[in-house]
Amino acid sequence: MSINEVILLIIIGFLAGIVGGSLGLGGGIIIVPTLVFVFGFSQHYAQGTSLAVLLFPIGILAVINYTKNGYVNYKFAVILMLAFVIGSYFGSEISVHLPEKTLKKVFGIFLLLVSLKMIFSR
Repeated sequence: MSINEVILLIIIGFLAGIVGGSLGLGGGIIIVPTLVFVFGFSQHYAQGTSLAVLLFPIGILAVINYTKNGYVNYKFAVILMLAFVIGSYFGSEISVHLPEKTLKKVFGIFLLLVSLKMIFSR
């Protein structure tokens, strides 16, 4: 790994942290496409790496700040967390068995649909 790659990864991680902490978006919206298009990762490898990044660090400091300002519903968070853990297991089981081309299309369509909903909703 070159110093340029390390620096780029630090920048990507920082930007993903900002997006995740400020907008509540998973870092995958930045990390996955960058790993695919800049580093040439396969879609599977990019998604797996992104998930490894997000396990712990994405939320801890952001959660502290949101808690200080009264913006965390822990009852909802625990339920979502448990469901997320289960869902992520099954989602990864499905994903790792999809062909690369199909997975890229599903990922892109999902991002497109979410962005259109955000743009055109009231």
